[in-house]
Amino acid sequence: MSKFGLYSEGPKLSVEDHLSRLDEPAKSILQELRSFVLSLGSNVIEEVRPHRIVYAKSFNFRTFLDIEPAINVLAVSIKTAPRGTSKHMINSREQVRELKDLIQQAYTRI
Repeated sequence: MSKFGLYSEGPKLSVEDHLSRLDEPAKSILQELRSFVLSLGSNVIEEVRPHRIVYAKSFNFRTFLDIEPAINVLAVSIKTAPRGTSKHMINSREQVRELKDLIQQAYTRI
């Protein structure tokens, strides 16, 4: 615990930690989505958290995408409006194409 009574930071998590806990096709879907999101612009920030991966735009950390990996599915939340999100359960490669359009729109809009 830190001097403020909060838990201190543990070991730094990586995307590979999440990937190692996934079955196929969720593993390859996460890799594809990650590559796509990081290619949207040089200002995309990836923050790996214990139960999810969050993507934001710029140093103001304006979040536009949240991916929560489970064993065989990805729970994806995409920011659609200032106070709105769309949620998707992804477990097949066919779902990725339409998701990319929504992610691109969220990135542009934020």
